[in-house]
Amino acid sequence: MSNIPRRPAVWEALIPVIALVVFLSVTIIKFQGSPHIPLVFAALVAGLMAIKVGYKWQDLEKGIIDTISMSMQAIIILMIIGTVIGAWIISGTVPAMIYYGLKILSPGVFLVATCIICCIVSLATGSSWTTAGTVGIALLGVGQGLGIPLPMVAGAIISGAYFGDKMSPLSDTTNLAPAMAGATLFDHVRHMIYTTGPSLLISLVLYGILGAKYAGKELDYGKINQILDALSNQFSISLWLLIPPIVVIIMVVKKVPAIPGLFTGTLLGAVFAAVFQHQSIGTIINVLNDGYVSETGFEIVDKLLTRGGLQSMMYTVSLILCAMTFGGIMEKAGFLEVLAEGLLSFSDSVGSLVLVTIISCIFTNFVSGDQYLSIVIPGRMYKNAFDKKGLHPKNLSRCLEDSGTLTSPLVPWNTCGAFMYSTLGVHPFAYLPYAFLNLINPLVSIFYGYTGITMEKIDNVKTETVTV
Repeated sequence: MSNIPRRPAVWEALIPVIALVVFLSVTIIKFQGSPHIPLVFAALVAGLMAIKVGYKWQDLEKGIIDTISMSMQAIIILMIIGTVIGAWIISGTVPAMIYYGLKILSPGVFLVATCIICCIVSLATGSSWTTAGTVGIALLGVGQGLGIPLPMVAGAIISGAYFGDKMSPLSDTTNLAPAMAGATLFDHVRHMIYTTGPSLLISLVLYGILGAKYAGKELDYGKINQILDALSNQFSISLWLLIPPIVVIIMVVKKVPAIPGLFTGTLLGAVFAAVFQHQSIGTIINVLNDGYVSETGFEIVDKLLTRGGLQSMMYTVSLILCAMTFGGIMEKAGFLEVLAEGLLSFSDSVGSLVLVTIISCIFTNFVSGDQYLSIVIPGRMYKNAFDKKGLHPKNLSRCLEDSGTLTSPLVPWNTCGAFMYSTLGVHPFAYLPYAFLNLINPLVSIFYGYTGITMEKIDNVKTETVTV
């Protein structure tokens, strides 16, 4: 009797996926739980099916370890990012970015300003949830006072919040996508500018058109002034505090590797905390590990600034490990290959490959209810297909974020959609028509796929590197 594993049938490959959908749906939708344990149980089902087709546990364990090893750089970066966030908050860098961002509010361009402010805050924090749950709430109140429909305001908040969630090196999804595709963080961020930049500009124009009829009305600066006062009372606000993010941006442009680049951001934040905020070394070290705790007494500011630290990233790190356990078994047993081949039969060109990838990410957001899985599962499924077409991995990582990250808050039962609904009080289907960036970006990505615009080949990248 042969011990060589056989090729799984499509129905055998589908069983773990169906189990994953069921486990996640019940846990997240019915019990409002986390996706970690459903992933572990789905991995168990995948393991049993893999053994059924002839694999030994030792083989599956090796597949798990190999897959996890691929995400180790992202895990290390995530832990450093936790220290960066803590350092930039205690140094006053994040508060300064928020402070100056709020200063640009203008009655005639409120929706545009709302989107831009949320872009700034989410770029500074790397978190769409924190942005929406703090500054977003304040802006929603201001918009309500102006008589602007709340779905419009919520849409502008969501667009801005997810711009930073997608583009900031501090965002976990921005690190997760290139890890799944095999690209580097800074290559990924630079490549996303081609799709996200035009999408944001189009969105701002649309917000300008929508908000034009509200020009001339006075803004109620009450909540905004409260935030500004709380920030200036707790921190010494100065333009000098913008140096750390500027340095990190310069390092991105200069193609400095992510780990030393971000670690430099941590060190600068620590130095600035001592120099500008007069914090002790012991306090700074504790914040780098455990995060910053804001105690202004003003709830909006305290919610905004109580975050960061290496330990704050452990939830995401553990989720990556659970997802990689499931993905490792699915890949080792050939399940992903069987499923991908079925879908790839519809993608004979680069454009159709991009379309199938984006549709798969959106579908995963709907069926799994989790943003991370919409990046992890399609990322693992289509990596080889992009390689075979000679496409650079950053094309895949960009597609994952253009669709997986940006459509997650548009699904009511997705963890992101549920959070935004409970935080802003506006149903995802109500703000969906006004979340312009989230709607436009996937379409721009598909357009680029079919036209070949910015779809870099591996050979082209190598040639450019040699020439430079």
